[in-house]
Amino acid sequence: MKSPVTLVVGASPNSERYSFLATCLLNEHGISVYPYGIKKGMINDIPILNEWPSQIPIDTVTLYLGSAAQTEYIDPILALKPRRIIFNPGTENPVLAALTAKNGVETLEACTLVLLKTGQY
Repeated sequence: MKSPVTLVVGASPNSERYSFLATCLLNEHGISVYPYGIKKGMINDIPILNEWPSQIPIDTVTLYLGSAAQTEYIDPILALKPRRIIFNPGTENPVLAALTAKNGVETLEACTLVLLKTGQY
């Protein structure tokens, strides 16, 4: 059975970025992961998607974009109907959190890396 899919929004091919590290760690933990970003590139052997994955069933969206940059993604994220959204440090967005909660989506203000390393993911 495949693991639930995580979408990393704000993925970067820069190995020093937290989105890069999170994608790698999700993959290492056997979690199906799709990194989405505006820059083309790879995260190890995983291609960064540059087109919104509207046809992929997404369980978790983990955000690596500040709240101002999230504005254009609010409707697309809601359309995915994820089970939960993780607002990593610096990505907190009360507007998006309220909208997703209203739609029955669990929201967490947490660090994906910490959740994975402590077995809480």
